[in-house]
Amino acid sequence: VQLQASGGGLVQAGGSLRLSCARSGRTTRTYVMGWFRQTPGKEREFVAAINWSGGSTEYVDSVKGRFTISRDNAKNTVYLQMNSLKPEDTAVYYCAAYASGSSRLRAELNGYDYWGQGTQVTVSS
Repeated sequence: VQLQASGGGLVQAGGSLRLSCARSGRTTRTYVMGWFRQTPGKEREFVAAINWSGGSTEYVDSVKGRFTISRDNAKNTVYLQMNSLKPEDTAVYYCAAYASGSSRLRAELNGYDYWGQGTQVTVSS
């Protein structure tokens, strides 16, 4: 399974960005997809996750009400719509996945088996 993240960039505070993560390789299994982010000197932190059907989502408290995770299984792609961005959202964002058909979602870093390369999001004040 390969994950390819895209959509990062530079935006002013209050603006929006949409990240995409395309999954390729073994696509016959069901996968939970997640987004994490990392800033220099800090641990990678969980941002959001979505189960295979899209019916179950989870968010870190700091992004609730501002970020929305969604997926298009026909395109094997997961999205992270980020609105009302703040400077503290600046980070490298990573998409991740693990095989599961459950609606229970993991937020732990080591719960994910597959990782994409990061995409930089910079929010200016």
